[in-house]
Amino acid sequence: MVEATGANTHTKRALEELRQRILSGAFPGGTRLFEVALAEDLQVSRTPVREAMSRLTEEGLLERARNGGFLVRSFDFADVLDAIELRGVLEGTAARLAAERGVTEARMKDFREIVRRLDTCFGAGPEDVDFDGYAELNGQYHLALAALPGSATLEREIARATRLPFASPSAFLPDRRQLSAFRRSLGLAQDQHHQILQAIVRREGARAEALAREHACAARRNVEYIFANDIDVAQAVPALALVGQGSRPED
Repeated sequence: MVEATGANTHTKRALEELRQRILSGAFPGGTRLFEVALAEDLQVSRTPVREAMSRLTEEGLLERARNGGFLVRSFDFADVLDAIELRGVLEGTAARLAAERGVTEARMKDFREIVRRLDTCFGAGPEDVDFDGYAELNGQYHLALAALPGSATLEREIARATRLPFASPSAFLPDRRQLSAFRRSLGLAQDQHHQILQAIVRREGARAEALAREHACAARRNVEYIFANDIDVAQAVPALALVGQGSRPED
């Protein structure tokens, strides 16, 4: 049991480290990853590295090379938009099912509380926003939304889609440097949080689904704005290091 626990710990550490390096751009798209070299670098055996790379292949960050081994995947700009669209479809389904099936009192109470706490992230001025607090609570909101229908299958598929590059609900939120360019987007997104909640409470399934899908479109608009207006900002978003330069829309 101790040996198994130790192996799991090494695999988890290798998985987290490799994922971070890929998303940060330390391993550009097309990079061939060598099991032995990575094992030496991470100071673990080859088995945890092999298992971590298999997991990252399932997540879509790596692909198997024809002659064995693994390559870091490269993505087109269209892949970014498709990943966002997929999340929107799945979260829309979750919102509709929650409205149609009803939600337990405990889950709805937690959901309401997250929305209330998100409200407190906004101050009096247009740029008076607790960004760190908003980003954390926004992630909690989307996790709670996925859980509302009580469908383990749907919750699992949303989690899988969210692990894809660029599909995280907070992937393209502005940071403090970018807040002026996006000062309206956060307020609009929070208004949508309220509207989705209200539609679920009122058992309006079609409306809840449409609102949740539109909410995901905010991320699409943000990434389109980033690429069209500020390539420096695009380079500052870690996951976008995987997007091939030639595929970007300004080209």
